[in-house]
Amino acid sequence: MTHAADGSPGSTRAVYPGTFDPFTPGHLDVVDRARRMFDQVTVLVAVNDGKQPSGTTVARAREIRGLLPAGWENVTVAAWHGLTADYCRRNGCGLIIRGVRNSTDFLREYELATMNEALGVTTLFMPARPELATMSSTAVRALRA
Repeated sequence: MTHAADGSPGSTRAVYPGTFDPFTPGHLDVVDRARRMFDQVTVLVAVNDGKQPSGTTVARAREIRGLLPAGWENVTVAAWHGLTADYCRRNGCGLIIRGVRNSTDFLREYELATMNEALGVTTLFMPARPELATMSSTAVRALRA
């Protein structure tokens, strides 16, 4: 099955949203796997009212862009304030990618997925590779402190 990579009908565009504070090897792995599956992947650096990130969405997006390998031409990074489903509708993305490390992640993500599905955007869960399953942004921040 072939797809157009320009966002036209028939292309497969996905969004990988998160606060990414910081962007971990687990996040990078999800992006790498997603970019191999979809024509276009957008890493969507978002605001989460329940979190106090260390930098602005723009600063975090800039940092993530610098971490992505040069050859990943079908991956973009965008800063966003608002619902992920709104971003998807405005930008022709029909799918949200969410990484899950364990059953706790799954239950939380499932609630968001049902809400996004009601808003017309499907979520695909991508399980963490076993060697990355214990890594979280929270743990990385704690190690840096």
